[in-house]
Amino acid sequence: MGDGFSIARFRAVLVKEFIQMLRDRLTFALMVGVPIMQLVLFGYAINADPRALPTAVVLGDNGTFARSIVRALENTTYFRVEAWPDSPAAADEMLARGDVLFVVDIPIDFSHRLQRGERPAILIEADATDPVATSNAIGALASIQQTALMHDLVGPLRPFGASDPPFEIRVHRRYNPEGSTEFNIVPGLMGTILTMTLAMMTAAAVTREYERGTMENLLATPVRPLEVMLGKIIPYVLVGFVQVCVILGTAVALFSVPIEGSLALLTLCVFAFIAANLAVGFTFSTLARNQMQAFQMSIFFFMPSMLLSGFLFPFRGMPEWAQAIGQLLPLTYFLRIVRGILLKGNDWAEIWPQLWPILIFLLVVSAVALRRYRRTLD
Repeated sequence: MGDGFSIARFRAVLVKEFIQMLRDRLTFALMVGVPIMQLVLFGYAINADPRALPTAVVLGDNGTFARSIVRALENTTYFRVEAWPDSPAAADEMLARGDVLFVVDIPIDFSHRLQRGERPAILIEADATDPVATSNAIGALASIQQTALMHDLVGPLRPFGASDPPFEIRVHRRYNPEGSTEFNIVPGLMGTILTMTLAMMTAAAVTREYERGTMENLLATPVRPLEVMLGKIIPYVLVGFVQVCVILGTAVALFSVPIEGSLALLTLCVFAFIAANLAVGFTFSTLARNQMQAFQMSIFFFMPSMLLSGFLFPFRGMPEWAQAIGQLLPLTYFLRIVRGILLKGNDWAEIWPQLWPILIFLLVVSAVALRRYRRTLD
């Protein structure tokens, strides 16, 4: 038998690997599916210049000038008026819940002061927890001062718009006045790190038992599926809380991220989010035949979670179909929770609309995991 390179032996090994790849349909599907998913998400869903951002208008003055300014805001394509609250307090609640990203407050005496040449001010409050989502929209406000009323200031009012802008726009960046990206990214890292590590670690829980040959010993015991699931998940719950403490301490010590809300409420939400990700990992472990497949499934879950949740790119900037997918992922809601508690000081009333979808996700995925595990036992 020669020591040189053999084309025949090489061809035999090559054919064998292709046959093995085709037999492993799940791995082959993931190898093809992940690149396609990345292409679609990056090509269609990701937009660093979000437009049609939800806006609330407190219309104290319903005159012609005020309506022209609202139309000018919408004509920039950055603002989409979705609500007309009766008072600044109601608008402030909408901004705190995240229902809108901007609140435009036009004062009661706006038209009267404008006609007297006093340059009245309009207050625009922006949810700056995600400065990337609002920065371009704020930059578009400069042109509105010059152009919004150019068709209304005619006749004796024409001199008011000839030189200086006839009115003033005052922008108030709420929750993150300096527009620091660290205040947005660092709290978000808590959710993305938990999603990646916990789902991946528990995804190998059952498959590791099969690969090591210890599943037979486990099946011989009277342990029930729920007991096995809890026994494998609870240690990782503790690991998740250690990660949260490290991330939170680092965020405060190194990046000066504020903690405006309740740590007890944050702990409750973190527990629900950790449990949801561990349930996902356990479900993957019942579907995969080996640890490699379990890791691939985890990546397949992590990629859309990171890209469609609003962590890297503004959630409002994605098309509606991408937002619909993002709203199926627990990370989307957890990011709103952690940013709301840390930066806005949100309490239970503002957090609950974001918490219950995570709890529903946890129940559904846990039910699937238990059902799949019973089939594994059979």
